[in-house]
Amino acid sequence: MEAKSGSRWRWILITAIAPIAWGSTYYVTRHFLPDDDPLWGSALRALPAGLILLLIARRLPRGSWWWRSLVLGTLNVGGFFVLIYIVSQRLPSGIASTVMATSAAALMLLAWPLLRERPTGLGILGAAIGLIGVALLLFEGGLTVDGWGVLASLTAMTMSSFGFILTKRWGAEVPIIDQTSWQLVAGGLVVLPFALLLEGTPPPMDAPAIAAFGYVAVVATALAFLAWFTGLRHLPAGTVGLVGLLNPVTGVLLGTLLANEAFGLREAIGTALVLVGVVLGQRRPRPSPAASGELTEGVR
Repeated sequence: MEAKSGSRWRWILITAIAPIAWGSTYYVTRHFLPDDDPLWGSALRALPAGLILLLIARRLPRGSWWWRSLVLGTLNVGGFFVLIYIVSQRLPSGIASTVMATSAAALMLLAWPLLRERPTGLGILGAAIGLIGVALLLFEGGLTVDGWGVLASLTAMTMSSFGFILTKRWGAEVPIIDQTSWQLVAGGLVVLPFALLLEGTPPPMDAPAIAAFGYVAVVATALAFLAWFTGLRHLPAGTVGLVGLLNPVTGVLLGTLLANEAFGLREAIGTALVLVGVVLGQRRPRPSPAASGELTEGVR
C-alpha cells in the first residue's frame, strides 16, 4: 500500500510541472512577446514544440489518430493557445491564471459521465476550497476586469477540459510522447494558415522575444504537455484537475515578484486556500473497518 501511495505522489509531482510552467506563461507573454499577433504567437509556440517531440518519437499517426490528433490539437492546442494568448494580453497574470483554474471543477465533473470516474468527497471538498481561494485571488475590489478577457479565459478552460478528457479516453494505448507531438503539430498547423492570412508575416522579434518563445515552446509547451498527459494516464482526471490549481499560485507569485502586481492579505489567504485544496484533494479516504474485515475474509 505504501509503494502504491508513493507511486501516486510521484505522478502528482510530475503532473505539477505542467500548471507551474503554464502559470509562468502569463507573465512571459505579457512582458516579452508581441502584443498584436495572437495567431503567430500560438503557431510559434505549438509547432516547434510538436516538431521537437516528433523528432524524438519518430512515429506518425495511424488510422483514427489522424482525425483524433486534429480534434485534440484544436481543442488542447490551436484554439486554446489563441485564446490564452489573447487572455494574457488583456488580463493581469494572477487573474488570467485563476480563471483558468476553474478547470479543476470542470475536469472533475466531465470525468464522471465521460470516464465513469466518480469524484470522492475529499476531491469535491478540495476543489471547493481551492476555488474559494481562486475567487479571493480573482475578485479584487476596485479592479476593472476586462470582460472579454474573462470570457476568452472561460472559453479556453472549457475547450481544454473537454480535450483533456478525450485525450485520457482515447490515448490509453498510445505512447504519451507520440500523442503529445501529434496534438501539438496538428494544433500549430490549424493556426498557421489563419496567421498568414490575417496577420501576414511573422512579427519582428528582438533577442528577449526569441528567448521567450524558446522558453514557452520547450518548457511551457513540450515539457508541460508531456507532464500533464502523463498525469492523465496514471491518475484520475479529477486529481489532475486539482493539481492544475497550482497554475494561479504560480501566476500570482510571478506577477507579484516580477511585475509588482498587488499581493496583500487577501491574496495570501487565497493562495493558502488553493494549496490546502490541492493537498486535501489528493488524500484518499481510509477504508472503513467493515470493508477491511470483508477484504480480510476474502483473502482467507
